Amino acid sequence: MAEKKTQLEEVSQKELLSAPNEGTGNMPDKSTWPEVVELTAEEAERKIKEEMPSGTHIQIVPHDLFLTMDYRMDRVRIFIGSSGKVSKPPRIG
Repeated sequence: MAEKKTQLEEVSQKELLSAPNEGTGNMPDKSTWPEVVELTAEEAERKIKEEMPSGTHIQIVPHDLFLTMDYRMDRVRIFIGSSGKVSKPPRIG
């Protein structure tokens, strides 16, 4: 039989799910950069570094590369198309 959640557990879960990202601590104010699509990898990396906390890992990868599916708040992947430019919006993860 499933156990009932305590009121504290329910409140904590609701707070986590509904909490706005206000840039507190090391949390960035944004999680995706659609404005860098069609820029070079170097230009995109520079723009993202301006907006992310120090210690963020930025990976420049080909758009068709197989990658791990783990989610990391300290990583941004920049996908580069065959033209050498950003092919889709980079995002945290």
